[in-house]
Amino acid sequence: MNLYITGGGTGGHVTPGLAIARYVIEHEPGSIIRFAGTKKGIESRLVPREGYPLDQIDIIGLSRKMTPQGLAHNAKAAYLTVTAVHRAKKLLRAANPDCVLGCGGYVSFPVVKAAQQLGIPTVLLEVNALPGKVTQQLAAKADRVLICFEQTRALLGNRENIRMTGAPVRPEILEADRKKARARYRLGDRDKLVISFWGSMGALYMNRHMAGMLALEAREGTTFRHIHATGAAAAKWMPEAIEKQGITLSEHPNLELTEYIYDMADRMAAADLVICRAGAATIGELCALGRPSIMVPSPYVAENHQEKNARALETAGACTVLLEPGCTPEQLLAATRELISDDERLASMRRAAAALAAPDADGAIYAQLREVIAQHS
Repeated sequence: MNLYITGGGTGGHVTPGLAIARYVIEHEPGSIIRFAGTKKGIESRLVPREGYPLDQIDIIGLSRKMTPQGLAHNAKAAYLTVTAVHRAKKLLRAANPDCVLGCGGYVSFPVVKAAQQLGIPTVLLEVNALPGKVTQQLAAKADRVLICFEQTRALLGNRENIRMTGAPVRPEILEADRKKARARYRLGDRDKLVISFWGSMGALYMNRHMAGMLALEAREGTTFRHIHATGAAAAKWMPEAIEKQGITLSEHPNLELTEYIYDMADRMAAADLVICRAGAATIGELCALGRPSIMVPSPYVAENHQEKNARALETAGACTVLLEPGCTPEQLLAATRELISDDERLASMRRAAAALAAPDADGAIYAQLREVIAQHS
């Protein structure tokens, strides 16, 4: 297979493409796979690290600010979009792919648009419950639109080209074993583990509140272990922020602060409750592992799509949603204590999360790619 993958801006638009690339190479050794993205997005680091070539597209997203600066930014964005389509056509003619897979983010628009204009088969992967602008604008002419939430189908007009596949999940997540993981961390049957994280870079507002929550836990005592990953930015100031509240974490062995959880698959498998954002990749992993969660959606993403993702899980009974505005350390701790002490509810949430999982999403997406290519051959 000669596959051209595009997506970027956030990990949720890059890691699914990398997962599919690995799956294709595993099942069709010798396949040719290229990526397209920006030179500044996270794709510029993740894609080369995996050994795939990355063609660079110069494009920026739209600003939602109706100020002179915002309008000027959007004028530049419109210009770059036009030039990016021309650039994408040159790249696609050189690559001559069997199919183009768009995984979201504004950089995927010119590439998928160019492919459609050139008559190259296109497949869109929409990992969020609320379809992004790129998916909305390109779905009509795509050969397939692959979705991860059933609610997305109606939002895209119930088109005939829509298929439910779920989102790709890292192999280490699918292979994680809860019993082995809990034994690894010496967790007994009655021990409860909470892990929390806001992403690789963290989130300033929520990390401040997490510092307050950890201080409260230390003062008041807890019946559970709590590991929080600060992210790179907060690792520099968060320990001191907790100390300023009169807490020495080393005196509380059930509380752990770390910059990054390197063994995330096993930690999540061992956890009884996860506190996190509501990105599509995180949700896919929580469902694959059947983990209950408290989600605090980021309000800084396009069209508030993380809240839509979280609400979909909340409706199914798999998580509790707290909104960032007004979220306090006291509120976080109260919600955590309420859930961690209710074994029946945790069990119900585990079942609900697991019911939403798509354990063979990679295979389903691969099958759709093969079908689309066959129809055009």
